[in-house]
Amino acid sequence: MMQYFQALKLGQKRVALAREYLNTLTDGKAMPALALIDNKSNIWSPVGEENLYAFVDESAGFILTDNSGYILALVDKTGSSKTIVQGVTQQQKEILEKAFEKDNIPKFEGKVILPV
Repeated sequence: MMQYFQALKLGQKRVALAREYLNTLTDGKAMPALALIDNKSNIWSPVGEENLYAFVDESAGFILTDNSGYILALVDKTGSSKTIVQGVTQQQKEILEKAFEKDNIPKFEGKVILPV
């Protein structure tokens, strides 16, 4: 079982790697998100190493920017977002989906956990 700080450090490293990758596709717009998985207990787990992508409709209750569009998240298999980009347009979304396909990044189907 990992100590909190060990889990946090590892999670932060995974966040940084995911963010670095996403920055290459989005002109440096990626923001760090969650380094730890909240598993509703006192056991700390770092976010997973795997990258999957998800687009969340900003109008789905997550109004984070003035211009509605999508939030792009790179998540682990639990849906915990490691890095996000806000205000993605429909056109950018289509371009990004092609890039993920090319890089073999699978699409995440499920509930995305965004930083509050």
